[in-house]
Amino acid sequence: MNSVLIVEDEYNFARFVELELRHEGYNVQVAFDGQEGLCMALEKEWHMILLDVMLPGMDGFEVCRRIRERKNTPIIMLTARDSVADRVSGLDTGADDYIPKPFAIEELLARMRAVDRRRSLLAGNGDVLAFRDLRLDPAARTVFRNGETITLTKREFDLLAVFMSNIKRILTREALIESVWGVGADVETNVVDVYVRYVRNKIGDSGEDGYIHTIRGIGYVMR
Repeated sequence: MNSVLIVEDEYNFARFVELELRHEGYNVQVAFDGQEGLCMALEKEWHMILLDVMLPGMDGFEVCRRIRERKNTPIIMLTARDSVADRVSGLDTGADDYIPKPFAIEELLARMRAVDRRRSLLAGNGDVLAFRDLRLDPAARTVFRNGETITLTKREFDLLAVFMSNIKRILTREALIESVWGVGADVETNVVDVYVRYVRNKIGDSGEDGYIHTIRGIGYVMR
């Protein structure tokens, strides 16, 4: 049975989500403040963590950041704070998705399934991906070039993983958004261009012999 950790200080809301997830067959536990949530997140393995932002003791952004230092557990942030800056902060600290309150439980379940699908796609069969002098380990979430470690953010890593899983296949910007940010994500296509530039810079991709090539009017291809 998949275990879900809810970190939420509003008791009635947490109880509602807990009961709905139990009805769907999940094993659910709840933490009511940031410090307790962090301890529970790190002490065992979870299928997914549902994390509020506005928490006593330690806010959700900091909890997410500290979890990401140790684990790759899928995290969906649930919060009443819905500004663009808050969404960006949540995703940049390592969250897989960000859902503003209030929401329908059906949307939460759909987002959880989408995160599962995206994680499975990025992980592939668990084998290390290799292309020329690049090596990417989906399980350890590490990237090496000529044996040297390359440090990427979560989003950059996911984008590179999609490219390295689709060598010589042209990927549209829309397909990259669905694979990396999720189906229905409120992301402009030019954001893909920005992140491709980030990845290119970090892996030392330049010139005609580079790894990721632009296909004008369509998207990108790694070849």
